Amino acid sequence: MGVKELIGARIKELRRSKGMSQEALAEKTGISSKYISSIERGKENPTLDTFIKLADALNIELSEVFNFSHEASVKDLKVFISSLIKGSDEERLRLTAKILRAIYL
Repeated sequence: MGVKELIGARIKELRRSKGMSQEALAEKTGISSKYISSIERGKENPTLDTFIKLADALNIELSEVFNFSHEASVKDLKVFISSLIKGSDEERLRLTAKILRAIYL
């Protein structure tokens, strides 16, 4: 999957997570639903202004459109978490332990 397809899939995922149809997003942004469909399929090259409109309409930070960390492999996630732990001071380690206990216990 290319970058345009990844970004389009991410926009679709964010739109759906908000319970919004393409038509509703089109109405909130002033962008045609046909164009939104093309973006979501990775067929268009949206401008920065378009990305800003989409982020505003979805009530998200613009950076969320380009956040693919949820797609990381298990190995990548373990490496990332391990690097965070290695660089943490005692206070952050205690907070991390509390969060993990809350999730797993």
